[in-house]
Amino acid sequence: MDNIILIRGAGDLASAVIHKLHMCGFKIVALEIEKPLAIRRNVAFSEAIYNGEVEVEGVYCKLCNSISEIKDTLKDNKVALYIDPKGECINQIKPKVVVDCILAKKNTGTKKDMADLTIGLGPGFYAGENIDIAIETMRGHNLGRVIRNGRTIENTGIPGEINGVSKDRVVYSQAQGTIYTYCEIGDIVEKGDIVAHINDDDGNKHEVIASISGVLRGIIRSGSYVKSNLKILDIDPRIDEVKNSFTISDKGRNIAGGVLEAILSNKIVPKY
Repeated sequence: MDNIILIRGAGDLASAVIHKLHMCGFKIVALEIEKPLAIRRNVAFSEAIYNGEVEVEGVYCKLCNSISEIKDTLKDNKVALYIDPKGECINQIKPKVVVDCILAKKNTGTKKDMADLTIGLGPGFYAGENIDIAIETMRGHNLGRVIRNGRTIENTGIPGEINGVSKDRVVYSQAQGTIYTYCEIGDIVEKGDIVAHINDDDGNKHEVIASISGVLRGIIRSGSYVKSNLKILDIDPRIDEVKNSFTISDKGRNIAGGVLEAILSNKIVPKY
């Protein structure tokens, strides 16, 4: 259990970080909530909670139910996923590095004393105060920048632009309830298509409509319980790039590079 890097969160951007660090030789333990709501599920290690084990671009992640199982999984050269949203196991694991990849637009509890080095992704982190290093997650010139003193850019609430399309490529839930999907990730959808519906708490049915034409880049797991105004799907207007739905994004790789730089620059290296 020496030299562990612990990642809080295992959604698609967190998984990009996990993948990069694993490929560089680090032992990774990822923590998740009991019912994660990832959109880009084909590239999210959080799906191991539902499937037991998943693979993303050649890296395998296994759901573990105990600390001893985490140890065995790491010995098998796999990423260990553990349900622990509060990070209660951190004192037992004693990681060398803790990286907060929850991307909640705020710090939900990561503290500097959790590890020798603490890193936070995106809004809510102040390098030098509540964590050691922050990584910029806003698309643009500073994406992936390592911030050793200061804040990341505040959340704008506007999705990053892809092929000239920004806010229209993302759809949010219009009601609280259980979602049922009609399409799969990678499907081509047309603007106005009904891609899902939500049964709200009062028994009413709310249709989820495709906001633009394109490739369904991500959609929340069918049967999930969603709150109002939750991001539930993402459409890529580049219809000729279906394959992108099944690989780590450019944004994810950029952010992962920033995390790797932050770790190595602090002279923390994998033990082969």
